[in-house]
Amino acid sequence: MLVHWIWFAHRPGLTDRMKRSLLQHFQDPEEMFFAGSDDFDFLEGLTEEGRESLRDKDLSQAENILAQCRKEGIHLLTIRDAGYPARLKNIDDPPVLLYYKGILPDLDGNPVIGVVGTRKASAYGLTTAKRMGYQIGRSGGIVVSGMAYGIDGFAMTGALTAGACVVGVLGCGADIVYPPSNRALFRDTERYGCIISEFAPGTPPARWTFPKRNRIIAGLSCGVLVVEAPEKSGALITARQALDQGRDVFAVPGNIDVPSFEGSNQLLRSGAIPVLSGWDVLSEYEAQFPDKIRRDTSPVRQTAEPEEVLRASGEEAPAAKVAQKPRQPRKKQPDAEKCYKKVIDKESSPPYSDVNDKLSRLSAEEQSIVAALKNGERLVDDVIAETGMTTGKLLAALTMLELKGMIRRLPGKRISMK
Repeated sequence: MLVHWIWFAHRPGLTDRMKRSLLQHFQDPEEMFFAGSDDFDFLEGLTEEGRESLRDKDLSQAENILAQCRKEGIHLLTIRDAGYPARLKNIDDPPVLLYYKGILPDLDGNPVIGVVGTRKASAYGLTTAKRMGYQIGRSGGIVVSGMAYGIDGFAMTGALTAGACVVGVLGCGADIVYPPSNRALFRDTERYGCIISEFAPGTPPARWTFPKRNRIIAGLSCGVLVVEAPEKSGALITARQALDQGRDVFAVPGNIDVPSFEGSNQLLRSGAIPVLSGWDVLSEYEAQFPDKIRRDTSPVRQTAEPEEVLRASGEEAPAAKVAQKPRQPRKKQPDAEKCYKKVIDKESSPPYSDVNDKLSRLSAEEQSIVAALKNGERLVDDVIAETGMTTGKLLAALTMLELKGMIRRLPGKRISMK
């Protein structure tokens, strides 16, 4: 019964891994509810607090939660249900129970991309997040994010503008709009996608709830895209969890002089896949979802408005418009003949360094990759096998070669020389 699942999901003193181990020994939480204390001796690491919580047979809290779900229109999904996402189920510590509002999409049958980043983002980061979300949605992907203000919310807004489904994962109850300024986004997400949480209705956001939320974002996704993140950021926690779960990690290159890009740029140095558009992300999964992914070449007109940038930075928009400066007279442009002559008279550029000179400046790892690509494009996995390099070291070397303009990444995790 659902009430027993709720009782089990919120037992104090039990980690998610312990709960998963218990479900491997019991048919369901109802059987666990009626089990005796001695029936749990098999579980190593079970604390006295955990044992005491399993001895507690009071269902009143679970019944209240179930009543609240019915009142708020919140659905429940257990880890044993057929609709529970297989990607999430296969992580080490999946939530045994999910609460959601809206319509749960087919998360396993579609390319799902987690998009994360800082709350206090730059205008460039907010605009990029909007455009990435739009392009991912237009190309057939589902954007999943944490619904926080900043990068998360802007990526979801871009995807909704494209008419795509979105999924918001909360660090509080599914009935709580947090932050309150994102009320319109919550309404649209519930209508055109779904809002997911592992926390019971009424649970307020707290510092410890967001890292737990982040593992779900990574677990639902094929890959995680970091748009803008400082050195210490929850987005980097999500990226690390994605790597631990075997997911791809993408990052948008940012200004090296801006602190809010230090974390995302560091990801690129560590081997994250650099991307410049939503299609760059989805093209990695074109072979896996050939009937879902389609390249969209329509123009992208997604930008962050000035008042949105101010809110993201924690500032208030000015109450009145600032008077415009008087328009300065335009400088007279040189005529076309002079411009043409200037170009013609320009001295020719010095010849570009030859291939041997470029190769001599590469590291040993970079030279071994170039040697592996001398006969044409290759799968990344094949290059790893041939060079004997670790995945992290190879991806870092690939990033440097790409920045040097010597290789290019192709769809389907293939690479080739330029």
